[in-house]
Amino acid sequence: MNQETKPSRRLFLEKITAGTVGIALAAGLGEKVFAGNESHPGLLKSTNAALPILSDKKFVPVMITPYKQNGMIDFDGLSSLTDFYQAAGVKGYFANCQSSEMYFLSDEERLAVTKHVVKRVNGAMSLVSTGSFGDSLEQKAEFARKIYQTGVDAVIMITGHFAKRRESDEVLINNFEKFFKLTDNIPMGTYECPLPYKRIITPYVFEYLLGTNRLIYHKDTTISFDRVKAKIDLAKNSKLEFYDACTANTMRSLQAGAKGMSAISGNFYPEILVWMCNNATNPDKLNDVKYIQEQLTKTEVVIGQNYPLSSKYFLQKRGLPIELITRKSKRPLTKKQINGLDETYKVFLGWCERIGIEPVKG
Repeated sequence: MNQETKPSRRLFLEKITAGTVGIALAAGLGEKVFAGNESHPGLLKSTNAALPILSDKKFVPVMITPYKQNGMIDFDGLSSLTDFYQAAGVKGYFANCQSSEMYFLSDEERLAVTKHVVKRVNGAMSLVSTGSFGDSLEQKAEFARKIYQTGVDAVIMITGHFAKRRESDEVLINNFEKFFKLTDNIPMGTYECPLPYKRIITPYVFEYLLGTNRLIYHKDTTISFDRVKAKIDLAKNSKLEFYDACTANTMRSLQAGAKGMSAISGNFYPEILVWMCNNATNPDKLNDVKYIQEQLTKTEVVIGQNYPLSSKYFLQKRGLPIELITRKSKRPLTKKQINGLDETYKVFLGWCERIGIEPVKG
């Protein structure tokens, strides 16, 4: 199924425009606005009047996967989580990613998780999902087509899936080119996932990818801001949307021209990342933006310990029906880690008070 046969699929910016107008109207009228239709009454737009739409920057969460006590995927919990993100004001979703524990899911589960989120979002937001699984390029292409058929807007390619650690950029480009030929006109995105190893896309490779006109999404994990900015500059005036995964870069990346953020901190306090996306370029909010950035950077060391279990504990504190179960690790949170998360929760409430927003209830 090629791109032309699915007219409802648009670039992230096109798809979100109507949604942001709805949020703005809802904030002004104090009413709830449905993101989808009546078949999904749980999906509500944020109605917090303190969340003004000041820019087209977006926060896109890297979704975690809830499990039942028996270790199976909790799809009801996944629905609640999807609704929670949307109530916080996110403008897109990244399902089946590392935070989703994609390497601990079967192909059938990867497809099932993606299909579930697509159905729950019901066209109200754009959605991407990883599709580059398989031992050969042909197998990767076959799975990419299956992921695209779930209804996502783009299929994400893990950069480390297309060349070995010590192979050159030429090998990487050659494999990308072969993969593109095997996947027709499917819109693609790239993600510098830390596993199987972190393959940072160099400016040379990035320019090649931009020239293919196949990419609409890039999640960057370079961390070094100067190197991040070099790629942001290359992406300007293209249809590619650049998302930084490094919370410590939030303010500077957004101010430098990144389309948005896609950091793990959004699995703890997504409304704070949404607020940063809305206000990072607002001169009237500069002092608060700097303050929140400092605070986000400080708390990274706490929330990153035993992740994603740490995020499930935090979200549970926020009222989400989510079990403290992961497939990634059997290690429970230590008392020290729990105390750190409890303290961070109190700090988070203080941030909300300072910038004048209400925390979303799970």
